[in-house]
Amino acid sequence: MNLGRDVRHGARIGRAEFRRSVRQIRGDNRRLLGVGFAVLIFGMQIAFSLPVAYFAGRTARSVAAVPFLAPGAVILPAGLLLFAAFTTLERIGGVEAEDLLLTAVHPRAVVVGLIGAEIGRLAVWLGIPIAALAVAFAAGLGSPSLVVTAVLVLLPLLCCAAVWGYALGIAVLRVLRRLPGIRRVLKAVGILVFVVFVVGSQFAGQYIAERPVSVEGLLSAVTFEPLTDYVALAFLGTPLSRPMSPEAVAVLAALVALTPVGLAVASRQASELWLSDAPRRERSRRTSSSAGGFAPPRPFARTKSARIAWGTLVRAARNPQELNHLLMAIFFVGPFGGVFVQSGSLGPLAAGVGVGLGTYLAGATFGLNPLGDDRPQLPLLLLTETPTRTLVRGRMLAGLAVGLPVAVLVPLASVAVGVSPSFAVAFAAAGVGLCVAAAAFAVGVGAAYPIYEEREVWGTETVVPSTLVMVTYMFVVGGGTAVGVVLLWFTLAGHLGVTPAFVGGAGAYLLLACGVPLLSYRYAIRRYRDYTFD
Repeated sequence: MNLGRDVRHGARIGRAEFRRSVRQIRGDNRRLLGVGFAVLIFGMQIAFSLPVAYFAGRTARSVAAVPFLAPGAVILPAGLLLFAAFTTLERIGGVEAEDLLLTAVHPRAVVVGLIGAEIGRLAVWLGIPIAALAVAFAAGLGSPSLVVTAVLVLLPLLCCAAVWGYALGIAVLRVLRRLPGIRRVLKAVGILVFVVFVVGSQFAGQYIAERPVSVEGLLSAVTFEPLTDYVALAFLGTPLSRPMSPEAVAVLAALVALTPVGLAVASRQASELWLSDAPRRERSRRTSSSAGGFAPPRPFARTKSARIAWGTLVRAARNPQELNHLLMAIFFVGPFGGVFVQSGSLGPLAAGVGVGLGTYLAGATFGLNPLGDDRPQLPLLLLTETPTRTLVRGRMLAGLAVGLPVAVLVPLASVAVGVSPSFAVAFAAAGVGLCVAAAAFAVGVGAAYPIYEEREVWGTETVVPSTLVMVTYMFVVGGGTAVGVVLLWFTLAGHLGVTPAFVGGAGAYLLLACGVPLLSYRYAIRRYRDYTFD
């Protein structure tokens, strides 16, 4: 085995993988739009951070005075290690044309190529912003050499974290192949941890803001002096330079020594994963029979639309990964968790949140990609005698079966936390109307931009609605629901009198709330009717 030859082959594989990922983005307008949106958002944040980095360099008088340097020296390698393991699980646990490639080169070359391509992608996404901040800090410090020394210090750290993170990810993939039942449990646990993290971060931020808690004091618990001394080597040749410590030299030597060891471990793990057969499970010879369960219950058995809705619900229950896109709402609801708990008006907020959540579920659950979700069955569905409006109504009814109980029961249950029965009934009635409007609006906006290709979401390959459609739906329906709930609350509380302005505003709101969903519903029917196959 020739290490130099494997490295050369790995460099070619990495270059090809990097170019392939670039071509995939350039050839997909949806991905280009997403990249442009991300560059716009994070570019604005970097632009606002550059003056802060510049003034931090102007005011820094010692390495210890650099903000968050000590905890960052620990968090950075730990984050890189976990990120490398996560990307291995998500997309670089294998390679395109794996059978051909593994017969042409050594698995070690493939590992080098995949890790190199990922480092290149990481350098584009994170390296450019970090380099911009480093240049601003170096300009404030008056030492341009800081950029060069920082790259030389971070490179061994990045390579070591990348190879060991890849080895960790491959090891997890081997465990999941041997124990496939764990995969579903891990996905559920991961989603739960993510929800807790998003919501809990809001409470943590408010706790730190309202109490005399030092952020630096909390982060000091994760400091490790040898790593801090090693990162301080980036300031050699600058006014903040300090003598090189033996601990820093030891960390550098450990990183250089552990990188080839990690490469060897990763290559061995990858060889075992790619070149060995998956364990076979004993299968029963008994003929499997259907357990039934598709016969619709009485509420869904009366009309054909209701029976289609029941079929949609049964399919979702059998394949819950099709509903992964609903978790996107956490990014919008999570920031209001602290306000919800700390507010003195817990009852009205509970009723309003119930209406909002039910409205969101009524349309987002099954209505944001109707053509894409039905794509495998569309040749059969559209050639039957079933009218297209029946198919659209079936999707709407399926969403209403999920959203209506939330929009009705939560406001009624808010009576237990102080809401008067009349207010609860009014909120529940408003929730019914808003759910119907949301379901009708969703099928139209979803049919306007269908997605047919599967993509990986939360570790599962499935067809999900377009992100642009999701954001549009949440903006329109969320905003409309918030306006309606606030308007209803102030009207019931007597804060709004019956004035010409109030009547005009309420009439305009009702006109939009009824007219836009109706037009969207009719558009969805026309899209189904005009659908053609290639």
